[in-house]
Amino acid sequence: MPPHAHLDGPALRALASVGHLPFVPPQVADPADKPRDRIWDLADTLHCSIVGTCLTNAEARAILAKLGRPDARTISEHRLHGEIVQIAGRKEGGARLLQKALDRRFEREIERFAQAHSPEAVRALWKASLERGEIPGAYWAAITHPATDWALVQEIFGEVHMLSHLVGQSNRADIRRLRQLEANLTERDEAVASLERRVVDLMGQRDGLSQRNRSIEAERRLSRESPASIAGIARDDQVQLEARLDRERAHTEALEEKLAILTEAAGRLSAGLAAETACRKAAEAELAAAEALLNEIERNVPPGRKARSTSARFDLTGRTLLYVGGRPRQVAQLRRFVQARGGDLLSHDGGIEESLSLLSGLVSRSERVFFPVECVSHEATTLVKRFCEAGGKPFRPVRSASLASFVYAISKT
Repeated sequence: MPPHAHLDGPALRALASVGHLPFVPPQVADPADKPRDRIWDLADTLHCSIVGTCLTNAEARAILAKLGRPDARTISEHRLHGEIVQIAGRKEGGARLLQKALDRRFEREIERFAQAHSPEAVRALWKASLERGEIPGAYWAAITHPATDWALVQEIFGEVHMLSHLVGQSNRADIRRLRQLEANLTERDEAVASLERRVVDLMGQRDGLSQRNRSIEAERRLSRESPASIAGIARDDQVQLEARLDRERAHTEALEEKLAILTEAAGRLSAGLAAETACRKAAEAELAAAEALLNEIERNVPPGRKARSTSARFDLTGRTLLYVGGRPRQVAQLRRFVQARGGDLLSHDGGIEESLSLLSGLVSRSERVFFPVECVSHEATTLVKRFCEAGGKPFRPVRSASLASFVYAISKT
């Protein structure tokens, strides 16, 4: 028996790293005959992505509870993630529980990847899962597969890392937009409330002036009708009374004009507030759709089970869509999103560089047409609507050119 033949792959690599022997890959006829790597055998740099991608918060809290942590149910999600990442590298400190939890959750994927006997076969299975959006189980099965070499580990890790960036960028942009909308709504609310208070105050002043005018008119009428009173009132007093009445009338007219202006302004602000509220609701709906997509990726629920209706929202298998307008980099993201779900996305830049005469043919080849209202020309949208109505093709305006808006529009088709 050759030296160190009793050691497994990770142990051999550990000895090689400290110079005890040159690293020679173990001679195994079929890499799949080796045992799968355990999480504590993997590089520490992989633990964070495995925990974040493959483990739910509920499962993580259950592991901490089994380890006797009294704060397992109350610890923040950020600290929870950090605790589990630390546990992943300690075989006797909870990593066994983590390994069992992941193996139990992704048993079906592990069995499917067990059919692979080479890095190329593992890569093919991973690519197929990636295209279907079934990330967590495939990631765990591929990373721990005995035939997976370090080059393939780096490749798979990089793809999962970039996928998290893609979804995270969309969510962050929507969250920033939602917070700005909330700030705008607060300012509008305060402005409308201030105007309403001012209007009520002016109405009170107007009513008071009307009452005073009626009193002055009554005094003037009494002075004219009573000879005894006229004899007792000096001429200059009569002039002052009439001047006072004229001033009060002018003041009343000015207040009524100002009240009309403020009422009109309050109406405009109320209309703007309603528009901002609608925009905020649309942003919240788009953010919810993006979060639903992210949850679908994280949970890895296979079709036909509990979350079948959620998965169906983003199933584009065999469908051809058309996107008119937008920005080139964002359109490329949308195309990857559609292709990852089995569909095909045609695109047209709305007449910037591509001829508008191409729109008729593209509409006829597609099942449904989308266009972002904030990033497409009026001429292009007019032609799209005309061609869709002529061909009986449905079209849907999209609020913005972001991935979240497109995901929300897809979920409603």
